Amino acid sequence: MLAHQVETTVCYTAVPAMFLMIPCGIPIQEISREEAFDREPGISEKLIAAYLTEDGAIDPFKLSLENLAQAQSLGCIFLQHVKVIGFEIRKNRVETVHVLDTESGQQRLIKIDQVVNASGVWAAEVAALANIPIKMLYSKGSLLVTAHRLSHRVINRLRPPSDGDILVPGGTVSILGTTSVRVHSLDNVRPTVDEVDLIVDELAEVVPGLQEARYVRAYSGVRPLIQAQKSGDDRAVSRGFTVFDHTHDGLENFTTITGGKLTTYRLMAEKAADLVCKKIGISSPCLTLTEPLASVKKGKWTEPGLSPRVWLKEHASRKPILCECEMIPEDIIDDIVETIRNENGTSSFKAVAARSRMGKGLCQGTVCGMRVTSHLYEQGILHSDQGLVNIKEFLGERWKGERSVLWGEQLIQAGFKEALYCGLLDLEL
Repeated sequence: MLAHQVETTVCYTAVPAMFLMIPCGIPIQEISREEAFDREPGISEKLIAAYLTEDGAIDPFKLSLENLAQAQSLGCIFLQHVKVIGFEIRKNRVETVHVLDTESGQQRLIKIDQVVNASGVWAAEVAALANIPIKMLYSKGSLLVTAHRLSHRVINRLRPPSDGDILVPGGTVSILGTTSVRVHSLDNVRPTVDEVDLIVDELAEVVPGLQEARYVRAYSGVRPLIQAQKSGDDRAVSRGFTVFDHTHDGLENFTTITGGKLTTYRLMAEKAADLVCKKIGISSPCLTLTEPLASVKKGKWTEPGLSPRVWLKEHASRKPILCECEMIPEDIIDDIVETIRNENGTSSFKAVAARSRMGKGLCQGTVCGMRVTSHLYEQGILHSDQGLVNIKEFLGERWKGERSVLWGEQLIQAGFKEALYCGLLDLEL
């Protein structure tokens, strides 16, 4: 199952509009204005119609860790910080992949039987290394994260897809978006102030309280769209996926899977695997449709609000709290570090943050950054200047999402962070 939690969506129009209703098999229930306001007190008085339908939400950090864990349980090897930089091709087959370790700078060769290019928006770049052209469009979408949860369920504006039309609760926060902006380069993709203003203004017509809400960060992703025809609006380009069998391009053991959306990623994996299995003579049926993705311990602490529930309700830890925003005590950090060690990984701040809610609260790493650094030194995990290197990388990642939402309380918070790390510790960020 993709959805870790099932929500109910309120879909409605904030201004009069006319739509052609096309039956698609999705059950809906019309509700009155009064019931809509009772379910979601924060919605606008401009509401003219409301409907309920099923929807779902996922924890992206947990989902990534669970996919990784399942792949490893099936015998896959996970190579971190490794970039494909070339292929050796002989007799219409890729024989060797050249990869670069982006941390050590070392290169290595990997002999392979089959290549599956599942690199998302970088699919065209990877294919080009094998002299295979793939025409793609890149559509950037930006979203905002509020400091607190502002609705009980997903709220979606009932109109053709456009900027700023959905508010999604995610544990203790809300996520709102999105945008669609054509980009021509995958370098330095980030949310802009104009996008932030647009999202807030559009969704404030739906939930007026968003104008006064505190935003802790913004982030962007890029949609890989298969270019079939010219279009002035990237939302009109299909979100479908394509599996390319590059036998037709002269490579017998090279397959590309790209396009699609998160909601179809399991199906995408199945179709790509079916093609590769057919090439190598495996006829066993794919189990993706029938076997759900297993939940694993390594993704446990990414769930918003879990640490406070454990600490306050179960009193599972009497250790000092290192991250007050998310109530993460020392032993949770120790548990995560041990998990990373068991996987032969490096216990960097970035790795710890990917496996927990560390730094994702109101202060965006202001206090927990220093506390976790001290703790890791005390535990003998960090040595020499490793802590400075780690904390600069960690705060730099936080800053990417903060710089587009710097006003009000969040600007004050960012000023305190600068004073603490740059003023007190003389750390240049």
